[in-house]
Amino acid sequence: MKTIFKLKYSIILIFGLLMSSCETTDLSILDDPNTPGFANADLDRYLNAIEVKFPSFLYSAQKTAAELSRVEYMFGRVYDTNYPPSSQDGFWQTAYDMMLDMKAAEAIATEQGATKHLVVIKVLKAYTLMTLVDLFGDIPFSQANDPDNYPFPAVDSGADVYAAAIAMLDEATALVDAGASGAADLQNDFYYDNDMSKWAKAANSMKMEAYLNTRLVDGSATSKFNAIVTSGNYISSSADDLVFQYGTNTTNPDTRHPAYASDYTSSGAGDYRSNWLMSTMLDLNDPRMKVYFYRQSSCTPGSVDANGNACDVNQQELPCSVQPFPAHFPAGMPYCSVASGYWGRDHGNAEGIPPDGLKRTTVGVYPAGGRFDNGFFIPVSDGAGGGGAGILPIMLASYTNLMIAEMRLASGDNSGAKTALEQAVNLSATKAISFATVDPSAISAFVPTATDISNYVSNVGAAFAAANANDKWEMLATQNFIAHYGNGLGAYNQYRRTGYPQTVQFNIEPNPGVFARSLYYPANEVNANSSISQKPNVGVKVFWDNNPDSPAFPVAN
Repeated sequence: MKTIFKLKYSIILIFGLLMSSCETTDLSILDDPNTPGFANADLDRYLNAIEVKFPSFLYSAQKTAAELSRVEYMFGRVYDTNYPPSSQDGFWQTAYDMMLDMKAAEAIATEQGATKHLVVIKVLKAYTLMTLVDLFGDIPFSQANDPDNYPFPAVDSGADVYAAAIAMLDEATALVDAGASGAADLQNDFYYDNDMSKWAKAANSMKMEAYLNTRLVDGSATSKFNAIVTSGNYISSSADDLVFQYGTNTTNPDTRHPAYASDYTSSGAGDYRSNWLMSTMLDLNDPRMKVYFYRQSSCTPGSVDANGNACDVNQQELPCSVQPFPAHFPAGMPYCSVASGYWGRDHGNAEGIPPDGLKRTTVGVYPAGGRFDNGFFIPVSDGAGGGGAGILPIMLASYTNLMIAEMRLASGDNSGAKTALEQAVNLSATKAISFATVDPSAISAFVPTATDISNYVSNVGAAFAAANANDKWEMLATQNFIAHYGNGLGAYNQYRRTGYPQTVQFNIEPNPGVFARSLYYPANEVNANSSISQKPNVGVKVFWDNNPDSPAFPVAN
């Protein structure tokens, strides 16, 4: 309990520090780095700001990726208009503001020999750059945040930015190897509590992700990836997972998980969950369902309850329950209603919002710190469940094992892929289900056990071993998507790398246009920066995506 209290108190402290120091930070980063005042700036205030801006940026970035990959529900029927340039302004600005803080902090840390601070800066900056490339492609980098020399910074190629990011990660691990643990601590390291060995594992795990993404365009990527795996110096244990811990404070500042803040209100849930994800997990009897989702209703109109009893259609609360099955959907594809009270929305559904806030399925206790699903169907409310004390999963041991599984499968090592997949599913389910304890109302008799997890993992492994080559890719990708609930970046990247899973729910629109292989540049950036030209459409591919153009790829567009 002392540890939990310390975490919650620390989160409130860091948000408070950020709010109280925003003006100071913004002014000081404009100082000339050669002046004496700059050298005396408060390094830890920069790091406080950086460590809070990073999850803010990453949460927004991953949500878009999750929606495109069906891990979350996507509103809007046409990909090219779903995410207009103006919708990217916020997290793009957060990223470049954060990197401006990083530039200033790095100069101070270098002068002071604050190598722990440098490690953290380099790791977070590298992952920010990689994420921007994964979403936008070519981005400003070498000329960015240097208005005196480059008032209109041009973009660098995504490949060059990736190379620079990998170099930063190498620099970070070199600092750890050189003895960064002996340097002064960060005042607030909310990720690893100044354990530099864990930061090194995170850096190497990010490099693994970079090599996985580039395996289609770089013949040396597989060997570089395997070298890290052989070293063992990466996140292979949940004890080393890189996450951001949210708190339960509701105001001044609100430190709760953003999805909790949206869903646990007096008027009910603010978002919908993905029908495809809930239907898929229900069909697999996935034990993570009780922690991923919280049901407010026992029956979804037009479906059946947990006992197989029919649920009446309801045109007002769920209009699609009285509408015909889409002609372009193959038989058996989830549509409109999921059984057992899992009440979500279909991919691309752009209908108005009916009065279903206290009926629809909400986020659960993992990762959002909501309610554990005991099966009592009590409507959500402010403060219910874990009060929002969830996490943003950034880099997990389950993710690295999924990467290994994909590399093994791509190399023809089916046995190695099976082993890594089983390990990934076990790690993912064990971590997620452990969050049941975050909700004091969770009833232990309803919490999946270690045996439940073991049986599920065995079923996944057996099915994978018996599957043909195509179905192996399908199963691996499906488990990747499930494990990335809470951070859809890995799912979106895999979908563009492999085209799997091919069984994801089609867009409800028969002709949704080209799939978003990247995002439009933000409107504010294009309008203010004459060096950047807007993309012709969202079908423009990032540098590591050499698959066929959309709409031919991915096939489940």
